[in-house]
Amino acid sequence: MARPPALKLPEVLAEIRMSPSVFYRLRARCLAPRMIKLPNGELRCRRADLDAWWAVCERDTSE
Repeated sequence: MARPPALKLPEVLAEIRMSPSVFYRLRARCLAPRMIKLPNGELRCRRADLDAWWAVCERDTSE
């Protein structure tokens, strides 16, 4: 069974409508979606990790 492809950082940023600078600030504070750093330095995000991050954000705002 093939793995679903991981999203590239520009795809993640477009989906969450966030600038790179804000994303990196959140990432430094461990508040961004879980990312995978590849050996070439590029970042990827699994769809499941992004969806889980969205769920946490939605829970935090509904309180």
